Amino acid sequence: MPDRRRFLIATATALAATAVTGPSAAAAAGPPSAAATTRPNIVLVLADDLGSGELGAYGQRLISTPALDRLAAEGMLFTDAYAGAPVCAPSRCSLLTGLHSGHATVRQNPFSGPQAALTADDTTFAEPLRAVGYRTALFGKWGFGPEAAHQPSHPNQRGFDEFYGYIDHNHAHDYYPDHLWHNGVKEALPANADGAKGTYAPDAFLARSVDFVKNTSGPFLLCYAPTLPHSPSDVPGTGAYATRPWPEADKGHAAQVTLLDTHVAELVRALRDSGKAADTVVIVTSDNGPHEEGGVDPDRFDANGPLRGYKRNLYEGGVRVPLLVWSPGRVPAGTVARPTPFTDLLPTLADLAGAPRPRDVDGLSLAGLLTTGTGAPRHAHLYWYRNDPWSTPRAAREDGGRILTLAEAVREERWKAVRFAPGRDRTAPDDRWHVELYDLAADRGERTDVAAAHPDVAARLVAAMRAAWADDYRRVPFGLRLEVPAGVGAGGAYEIAVTVSNGSAGPWAGVAPVVTGPAGWGLRRTSGPARADLPVGGTLRQTWRLTVPAGAAVTGRSLAAAATGTWAGRALRFDAGHRFPAPG
Repeated sequence: MPDRRRFLIATATALAATAVTGPSAAAAAGPPSAAATTRPNIVLVLADDLGSGELGAYGQRLISTPALDRLAAEGMLFTDAYAGAPVCAPSRCSLLTGLHSGHATVRQNPFSGPQAALTADDTTFAEPLRAVGYRTALFGKWGFGPEAAHQPSHPNQRGFDEFYGYIDHNHAHDYYPDHLWHNGVKEALPANADGAKGTYAPDAFLARSVDFVKNTSGPFLLCYAPTLPHSPSDVPGTGAYATRPWPEADKGHAAQVTLLDTHVAELVRALRDSGKAADTVVIVTSDNGPHEEGGVDPDRFDANGPLRGYKRNLYEGGVRVPLLVWSPGRVPAGTVARPTPFTDLLPTLADLAGAPRPRDVDGLSLAGLLTTGTGAPRHAHLYWYRNDPWSTPRAAREDGGRILTLAEAVREERWKAVRFAPGRDRTAPDDRWHVELYDLAADRGERTDVAAAHPDVAARLVAAMRAAWADDYRRVPFGLRLEVPAGVGAGGAYEIAVTVSNGSAGPWAGVAPVVTGPAGWGLRRTSGPARADLPVGGTLRQTWRLTVPAGAAVTGRSLAAAATGTWAGRALRFDAGHRFPAPG
């Protein structure tokens, strides 16, 4: 394989390029194969704290990643791909919901207090795909609390049919946990015994993923989200790195990255063995830049490549991430220099799957680029926000002692502005912020601040930062909602409501909701039409009379709502449910 590090640095200055470039792009972008005309399966691999320079395809020399390098050589490699934030929770929220960190529900990692949560108003990329018949699964780190079943932030409530892994952000820091969640059930894992550790969670996630790939019929979406290579550098063995003259933390970190590569190889093997490789798009990325936690030295591995910054920095090294897209016969091979943020994933997956998508997302679809090699629309600006409770030495040094202050950044093609508040108050007057400006075309490593030389550009980008922020960003309603009053008990009658909202860009026809409950319970529609056509922005609302028999057990019982219809000639089905909790 050619030295991609030198190639990427040399070519990335052509920031206006949208089309795929590379020696195989022209041939690969010819007439689509039969596979390219079908709705693909989608496998998304989301690494944790994997830097843009930690793969061989991006120039890594000390860590072995042959499987990922092969995907890069055979598929599409993005040189300017961006996480949603420089830390995990807000970044993953952007990935799931298509909203940047000035609009997203979760905008920072937890300080003290409960973990931030998604809400019933959040639409993830799994929900549109599930509505058009995709089987959806997430195995690994979810990362949004609370750690409980049957609540709006649980993966099952946000579009994933099957979930196995960590719900909570902090729980995911344990590679050998005492429990994991399978859908709504907290399952205990074997305890450590006789000096041996228990279940290594990434291996358990891989086993579930391989089984899902091999045994799921019809189109599917699999999100494989292990915590590799997040700290601690905990791995069953350091393998080829055991004899390196490195600290144990670095040996473990390198082994974690190689293990991630091995897991990707296993997933691709499962696709090939089950005859599904030609019908699947594989996407690999990471939630932020490289970490330096638990004694890991990212500089040993040149983990951020030629870029400045690490996890928690808004410089390129903190938010630039690897992005590979592989699907031979469907996705052209080559290199893409288009600035590509996490927010683009939701509209892209919806378009690939032939699904309606929320029209209020901040992302732009890459479906045309992935299928023809050309034609991806470009963002006027990319925006990031950072407000994090933690600091690490290298990240603190890069921020000039401002790592514990609120910061935000904007990229406008070649220009990148970063500004730091005087503290954690975003409402501080502009003249109290420290503003830096970089010309990425001439200064990839963001070492020369040119704000004084280009005050008009700096002012324009600061205005873009202000415009990108909304204190309370209200989503356009999308899909099905079931509203059930509190206090439902035996021997009572209650009014519940079902609402179907067309938050997409096209009409939905023949939308018909229905509600079902436990045997013997009464359910009768009392208002609203049984069926309706919904234009863009249209809503169908029904009320239902729920009657619970005297003496009926309520705790743990459930109501289920479903709404069927069509969009662009394709069948739609949305589902929602409510499980009655114990009193108090």
